[in-house]
Amino acid sequence: MRIGIVSDTHDDLAAVEAAVTLFEREGVDVVVHCGDFVAPFSVTPFDVGTGPDADDGRDAGGGSDAGFEFYAVRGNNDGEWAVESTVDAFGTYLGEAGTLSFGDDSEAGDDSEAGDDSEVGDDVSVAVTHGTSAVVVDALVDCGDYDYVFHGHTHAHGVEERDGTVRVNPGGLPIPVDGADDVFRVAVLDVDARDGPADPDAVTHYGLDV
Repeated sequence: MRIGIVSDTHDDLAAVEAAVTLFEREGVDVVVHCGDFVAPFSVTPFDVGTGPDADDGRDAGGGSDAGFEFYAVRGNNDGEWAVESTVDAFGTYLGEAGTLSFGDDSEAGDDSEAGDDSEVGDDVSVAVTHGTSAVVVDALVDCGDYDYVFHGHTHAHGVEERDGTVRVNPGGLPIPVDGADDVFRVAVLDVDARDGPADPDAVTHYGLDV
């Protein structure tokens, strides 16, 4: 299975639509948004549908009739509480942070026990937070309970392996801050391409022209 990772889209519909197009082209099964939609209208383009035919619903042009599952956390700029209900109308809203478990049957689930020692098949455990607190991000990475930790906030893409956990920041819209990306980026984690439970080389970043 393939997991699309995106963050900090900040009401830029061109960026959102470019991300959705990329994820459909890459055939992702799940998309995780790491926060900072800002307003509900920029959430709805991620509602491309999902269903039991998701594995074979993609047409020859790279589109998808079935779409992908969708998960999101709150960002520090998501001031409109209607963001939560908009996400929940078609996906799963995880609040300030959440944990997910993606199994070898290519199904994702909200996993309240993702920190347990699960060694089932090719399961991958993921913690998601926006990244407003670097202390929280570091704690999630360093606790050793997760294979991957997804976050955004810095608008700077990156992937880093530390003691068996991989930290992934997909990037975000370009902003005039030192260290921020100069192009909008997203990431894709190919679960089946991993060499071990947590493999940084299974993550690919994509720069999008928006």
